[in-house]
Amino acid sequence: MAETLQLGELAIELVRKDIRQVHLSVHPPAGRVRIAAPERMRLETVRVFAIAQLGWIRTQQRRMRAQPREPRRELVERESHWLWGRRLLLELSEAEGPMRMQATAGRLRMQMRPGSGRDAREVLLERWYRDQVREVAAPLMAHWCGRMGVEVAHLFVQRMKTRWGSCSPAMHSVRLNTELAKKPVECLEFVLVHELAHLIEPGHGERFTDLMNALLPPWRHRRDKLNRLPLPHAAWKL
Repeated sequence: MAETLQLGELAIELVRKDIRQVHLSVHPPAGRVRIAAPERMRLETVRVFAIAQLGWIRTQQRRMRAQPREPRRELVERESHWLWGRRLLLELSEAEGPMRMQATAGRLRMQMRPGSGRDAREVLLERWYRDQVREVAAPLMAHWCGRMGVEVAHLFVQRMKTRWGSCSPAMHSVRLNTELAKKPVECLEFVLVHELAHLIEPGHGERFTDLMNALLPPWRHRRDKLNRLPLPHAAWKL
């Protein structure tokens, strides 16, 4: 059961977990703040931690609220879509048989069955983006798992409302946001390395920073690049 830690006008969602360290996160689009704390940690200790992080929290909230949003896609002819940072123009066609998509020469070709509406096009596009992430992430995962000496049993790709990625050390699993298919590949690699690093170091403290610096020196540049790109149109959880 989540509690609410109130610091002036800032309401922080506080969740107690069977963990050793405090985890602080700020979630788009409006900058919702969440703290996961060890079950036996005193509330006053959590409060002192949150107060010490207020400057960082405010900075993250300002950045998220200023971040542009993608317009709602209508999935019509010559509409702009994105794949790995490249702009593609949608081309629609109808034919009996399997529905399919192909990206080539600046075009995103979508073949639908006759009479298919927008909802069917959206389902196909979402599934295609998910496949793109899985295809590109698989060899990157193999490379980085080998280099870092970690094991991942399951890679999940799905639409995520508040994160680009997450991991479960207990399940040896990593989850990636389908939306990463629209961003440059280097951004996907940053998210992947970030989540794999959490299998070694669960927090975001000095040890985690040192680990990221050693593994992927330009990680801050990639993180900032990802954070400057438009967020999905979808109604993210506030």
